[in-house]
Amino acid sequence: MSDINPSVTRSSLIMASGTIVSRLLGFARAVLLAATIGVTTDAADAFGVANQLPNSVYAIIVGGVLNAVLVPQLVRARAAKDGGKGYIDRFVTLAITVFFVVGLIFTIAAPFLVRLYTAGWTEQQLALATAFAYWCLPQLFFYGIYSVFGEVLNSRSAFGPYMWAPVLNNLVSLGGLAAFIAIFGADPTGARGVADWGADQIALLAGTATLGVAAQSMILLASWRRIGLKLKLNFGWRGFGLGPALKTASWSLAMVFVTQIGGVVQTAVSSTAASARDNGVVVASVAAAAIAWLIFMLPHSVVTVSVATAYFTRMSQHAASNDMAKFKIDMTTGLKVIALVSMISTAILIVLSYPIARVFAGEYPATAALGNVVAAFMIGLVPFSFVYMMQRAFFALEDTKTPFFFTSIQIAIHITGSLILGATMDKQWLVVSIALLTAFSVSIQGIIAYLALKARIGGLEGFGVGKSLITFFLAMIPAAMIGVLVLNWLGGIGEGSYPVDRAVTAVASGLLVGFAMLFTYLGLLWLFRVPELREVSKQLTVRFGKNSK
Repeated sequence: MSDINPSVTRSSLIMASGTIVSRLLGFARAVLLAATIGVTTDAADAFGVANQLPNSVYAIIVGGVLNAVLVPQLVRARAAKDGGKGYIDRFVTLAITVFFVVGLIFTIAAPFLVRLYTAGWTEQQLALATAFAYWCLPQLFFYGIYSVFGEVLNSRSAFGPYMWAPVLNNLVSLGGLAAFIAIFGADPTGARGVADWGADQIALLAGTATLGVAAQSMILLASWRRIGLKLKLNFGWRGFGLGPALKTASWSLAMVFVTQIGGVVQTAVSSTAASARDNGVVVASVAAAAIAWLIFMLPHSVVTVSVATAYFTRMSQHAASNDMAKFKIDMTTGLKVIALVSMISTAILIVLSYPIARVFAGEYPATAALGNVVAAFMIGLVPFSFVYMMQRAFFALEDTKTPFFFTSIQIAIHITGSLILGATMDKQWLVVSIALLTAFSVSIQGIIAYLALKARIGGLEGFGVGKSLITFFLAMIPAAMIGVLVLNWLGGIGEGSYPVDRAVTAVASGLLVGFAMLFTYLGLLWLFRVPELREVSKQLTVRFGKNSK
């Protein structure tokens, strides 16, 4: 019998469906953005740095402080006479206040932040990035309250709205990009110099990006009413149990600080690659790295985040009741489901790295530059997703100290490696080498996290994680071979070949190769009688069978 809980599977499917729609729209937005300002252009890098500033902090907020503190505390607060309403009011009020102050400070500090995250840029490119940043950095406030509103919903098992809200964000942003192209025209090759950007162009491009994030956060309030909650600001923070939560958050805040240092170093080193464009060479820099990371995050966002979020609340409940047996079952089951998808996603996105890159890039040199970064990043997908799930296990145990230490080790490796690569690596291959370094450092982080978790909750033998990994790997190898054969049959990935000739041929080739690989992988898993596959298939049949009636 499978140990996958049906309710968790259904919750994961609800979240995954919202994430899939959001990610598809996000891809459409990224493609349209690439058509608007290019992938390997100075303007693309300037906007990439500016838009990355709030996104980086948001990723840390979701993966660190709020997840580590809010859900376990909210689960416990529901035992109060008011069902946790008083705690929610005070915590949300505190969070809104903090995020407003932080967002204001970061926006004022835009010139300093842009210079901190870049190196070797001209004054004109710095000025353009700073102008973009003034419009983008207010996203910090809206990302923050989106996270808080969403985690309150998650703590009450209302998972769908949190995952579906980004759809609205992408729709608003797509509208902004379409308006920009209609008014100012597309510029995928960088013909518009950084000095030629006007205030109206900057406001439309960056302003609509921030407007989308604002819409994403505010729409969650409508979902609050559906679960019987109403936002009521309460500044009475003293004597209401926030002290333990803030104490727990101290290690997460330290992790935020360490991770931010790593992000600064990585972005600054990657930005130096743009200097090689003076020689007429197409070079991947900040913008290309951001698109590659978007592609890397697709399977992680659709599956890992959905599964981990659904299991996180359950693990918090098991930890609160000191039921470690059920805690281990949920944690290891989540790891196996995540590995099932991450393994084949790694193979598909490496094999199709060039055709996928061609959808974003207009010319073959840019396609090759972006494709190499995508393939390098994908090597680290499985350990990255495992670390995410294991962090949630520690957070459910209200242990934020251990994640701080194994994250600090990963960041130390990454910072040291980035500085060495920045000083020694050819600029054309710098971002690719940093992507490989990311995969290596995250793998070390995953090993340390697993050993630490095993020491904390006892033996994890007998739950079949290692066996499942081997099974998935053995099924992935033939699937990858089939993918390479089909891709070569279509013409390969050389310049002018069908899979990278045009965006439409790249999509057609990607669908054909991807389906061939997926069919092979799933067929082998079915022959191997993998329980995770059978359980997910059953829940899909039940869910969509009901919806079709």
